[in-house]
Amino acid sequence: MVTPNTATILNIKTDKKLKAEAKKVADDMGLTLTAVVNSMLQQFIREKEITFSAKVYEPSPYLVRALKAADKEFKAGKVKKFSSVDDLMTDLLEK
Repeated sequence: MVTPNTATILNIKTDKKLKAEAKKVADDMGLTLTAVVNSMLQQFIREKEITFSAKVYEPSPYLVRALKAADKEFKAGKVKKFSSVDDLMTDLLEK
């Protein structure tokens, strides 16, 4: 955790538009750019790799329809239930 006695300043150069967009996303998420950068640095140290993703994935219209159809089938009792993986595999292999 950063305290006044352990804090330091990190100066970086980045594109103005990139900074503005990043700040907006951070603000929308209730974060500061400092928190975002610190989190990324901690992850970088811990995992020794760089992974970037904060995208909220929205299901496609096709997936939404498929999920609704599956839910409808489940509620109508049209879904098989198995008590074990072996029972499931037996059912799958019989087809």
